[in-house]
Amino acid sequence: MDCVENYQNIKKSLPENVLLLAVSKTKPNEDILKLYNIGCRDFGENKVQEMTQKHQELPKDIRWHQIGHLQTNKIKYIIDFVYMIHSVDSLKLLQEINRQAEKHSRIVDCLLQVKVAQEDTKFGLSFQETENLFQENVFEELKNIRLRGLMAMATNTDDVLEIQKEFLSVKNFYNLLRIKYSVGEEFNQISMGMSEDYPIAIENSSTIVRLGSVIFGQRDYSNQNKE
Repeated sequence: MDCVENYQNIKKSLPENVLLLAVSKTKPNEDILKLYNIGCRDFGENKVQEMTQKHQELPKDIRWHQIGHLQTNKIKYIIDFVYMIHSVDSLKLLQEINRQAEKHSRIVDCLLQVKVAQEDTKFGLSFQETENLFQENVFEELKNIRLRGLMAMATNTDDVLEIQKEFLSVKNFYNLLRIKYSVGEEFNQISMGMSEDYPIAIENSSTIVRLGSVIFGQRDYSNQNKE
């Protein structure tokens, strides 16, 4: 099956309130356009350089989601067009996104990335660090950021119970934040679930699943340059 069939079959299987984000990193424009032509508008990229290039070459109504680790010095390259930044993992990053967005008179949708995976290679704020941001009321100062919710990645494991536990912890923490702090109605997104574990994520209230290989097939990283 090609990416169009894969995308359509997965989309049919998802609850109506769950956004299917097509993770197009390393994939050519031709594949993105195939999905664009059947109505897909939301695409996720990990690397700033790759997303910037694709934005220049592809239709301007595509909604680009930054889902990879983001360095503060790279924000300026995407701030004028990025639709949502999923991977906000520090106050410093929040402040720089806000500063750059203000320059462009934009309000940018952001998710706080929380770390629940048992892997050192994954980024994210601890639950306590995340809650500290709310306790210190830092978002009042950040007028050019719209905080939409949380993002998380589970441990890369075959242990379904471990994945279930991690996703459930994110769901419970999200609910706690909504109850305990005046987060606003727009704080209504949980971005979790990838190709291997998205059904478990949906069971635990995920509203955005980030799917790449189950749509596009396995990736070839051989031509990837490091940023």
